[in-house]
Amino acid sequence: MAAMPSERAPDSTLALLRDPYGWIGRRCDAHGSDAFAARLLLQPTICMRGADAARLFYDERRFARATAAPRRLRATLFGRGGVQTLDDAEHAARRALFLRALAPDRVDALATRVADAWGVRIARWEDRERVVLADEVGELLCEAACAWAGVPLGPAEVPRRTRAMHLMIDSAAAVGPLHLRGRRGRGRAERWAARLVRRARRGRLAVEPGTALHLLAGHRDPGGRLLPPRVAAVELLNLLRPTVAVDRFVVFCALALVEHPEWRERLRDDPSLTGPFVQEVRRTAPFFPAVAARVRATFEWRGMRFPAGRRALLDLYGTDHDGRVWDDPRRFRPERFLEREPGPFELVPQGGGGAVRGHRCPGEALTIALMRVSVDALVRRMRYDVPPQDLRPRRSPRAPALPASGFAIARVRRAGPVPLDGPGAVSAA
Repeated sequence: MAAMPSERAPDSTLALLRDPYGWIGRRCDAHGSDAFAARLLLQPTICMRGADAARLFYDERRFARATAAPRRLRATLFGRGGVQTLDDAEHAARRALFLRALAPDRVDALATRVADAWGVRIARWEDRERVVLADEVGELLCEAACAWAGVPLGPAEVPRRTRAMHLMIDSAAAVGPLHLRGRRGRGRAERWAARLVRRARRGRLAVEPGTALHLLAGHRDPGGRLLPPRVAAVELLNLLRPTVAVDRFVVFCALALVEHPEWRERLRDDPSLTGPFVQEVRRTAPFFPAVAARVRATFEWRGMRFPAGRRALLDLYGTDHDGRVWDDPRRFRPERFLEREPGPFELVPQGGGGAVRGHRCPGEALTIALMRVSVDALVRRMRYDVPPQDLRPRRSPRAPALPASGFAIARVRRAGPVPLDGPGAVSAA
């Protein structure tokens, strides 16, 4: 049996935090291996990178998710008892709930809401000297997602709820005061969502059938019991929070249009290129850097021993930039998605494997749909200037990353007819 390469440092947590998107890939290259051992958060951990490693990582006979994510992530990003921390029958039942909430017609309904919301925002921005896309798109998505999910949210409440979603996202990889604020913010958000679930169950809140809040309030576990209100609240936030997090991808779409201005004209002339453009942004943008699991039972892979109970991290960003799969991986080239369809373990910004079974994000189709209508707005529905600013992605300690400036735009003007209310005309297809 070949010994698994191992880091010499007594703990590599700080090294990972300093470079959350590049450290695992660089160390894999240094070790000449797609897996190596390290200590992270004082625990023995196996770090993995590449399509073959992703295929192994998403084999549910080999790896489990329960207790895999560090407690700091469960206390801020995921919540306790959420679908990301479940396995086997319980996971399948909860995942089926998410697939119902994210059925194609529901995805299209939210994409339409978001397309309309872009129209409203564009008209509003015309009266402002300067706006920051990261802030504005987050609010746009939060307001649209809550209405779509059956969650009542007054206009004055939108900024506060958006900040709460952003805090859960930004504090997950942080240390110190920001992380503590994230824990407190997560508690407040869960209490708010739990109150909505209780009101819906008692008939004190009219909720449209088929919406996420309606489905969660009535969902029963494999034993036939209603979810505890706090767990239903966690899952409601697990629909709303990732939808708001799409604002990161939208900002990186805007950044790609600045860095590759020829694509603005290409997209304007040929809307069929929007899909490949969106996929290349998803491949290249620094979104969540890695995901965690635990080894179920001891096994060997490529002659290396994976001990039972050992935590493993799959490098999502490194897998999406693996030169063995992606030709010239550092180059932004959307045409690559016209040439071939990537396999389920090759393009993994939101996890690998199948969308119906396994642990690939059930909201991936929704993410793509919202990115498509947002690119349509940026390219065909508005014109704007990009003033001088620091657009370099701040990759540490923030994850998902964002440009340092949040991407400010100025002199916004409409490029054509923009619907201000009523049903939208943009399909998620």
